[in-house]
Amino acid sequence: MKKIRIGIVGYGNVGKGAEKVVHATPDMELAGVFSRRNPAEVILADSRVPVYAIQDAEHKREAIDVMLLCGGSATDLADQCPYFASMFNVVCSFDTHAKIPEYLESVNAAAKRNCAIISSGWDPGLFSMMRLMSESILPDGITYTFWGRGVSQGHSDALRRIDGVQNAVQYTIPIDKAVASVRSGQRPSFETREKHLRECFVVAELGTDRAVIEKKIKTMPNYFADYDTTVSFISEEELLAEHSKMPHGGMVIHSGKTGAHEHVVEFSLNLESNPEFTASVMVACARACYRFYGKGDFGAKTVFDIPLAYLSPKDYATLVKELL
Repeated sequence: MKKIRIGIVGYGNVGKGAEKVVHATPDMELAGVFSRRNPAEVILADSRVPVYAIQDAEHKREAIDVMLLCGGSATDLADQCPYFASMFNVVCSFDTHAKIPEYLESVNAAAKRNCAIISSGWDPGLFSMMRLMSESILPDGITYTFWGRGVSQGHSDALRRIDGVQNAVQYTIPIDKAVASVRSGQRPSFETREKHLRECFVVAELGTDRAVIEKKIKTMPNYFADYDTTVSFISEEELLAEHSKMPHGGMVIHSGKTGAHEHVVEFSLNLESNPEFTASVMVACARACYRFYGKGDFGAKTVFDIPLAYLSPKDYATLVKELL
């Protein structure tokens, strides 16, 4: 059986996770990693896999079946995804929810002869699927999404992009009182800041004005402006010692009713490694992307467009027998 040849763009946390996942996936092989850094300085877990400069990707079109775009949503993917989608089948985990509609349009315009699956992590991604299913099954109801407690890669990346920030980690923390009220079936109405807290640990560069950095964080739209946010300045040593792990998780809870009967549907995740799990979702979507392309079904897609069977390496008869 021909293996799906995977390329990885970006060798940060998600890129490293993707390398592990692809190597553990029998129907795929890693054909190369593309980086903005000097390829000679990028050390992979598997030294047999070639590393290329990102600008050389256009010369590798025949060697890659699906490209996993593992950059950040804050600054990388808005430009990278349309660029790569014009040349390759691509999968990304763009997670700035407010900008997904316009992002989808820009990628779709570029993916004329390829398939591009966007926003394919766990939220957006798996949680998006759960929200759609719950609302379809129980239309008389309300869906709530809680994230954490855990490290948000996108928000942490946004912190590190601020001038004067040397390193940073951000934790998203659900407010227990809010979760409890939803699970009880009360169907409360929340302001954004009533559901989550955001906790930031920041290493500032020497000589920078910490007050300016804190203000930039707390007023950042789409990330922190609508939340109660705390900012703690710590040393690089403390950050590495206390905040180097990347757990995350969350839950989608739908509270609805049929007639006089109340129902609560809940889907939850408890993740020891946010980037490795995100990479796992992307790799499954890469299989679907490859199948869309094989049928000549091009353009940008979301998880709402993917038949569930496209995600699995198993054939349809086996899925029906074992999982239905």
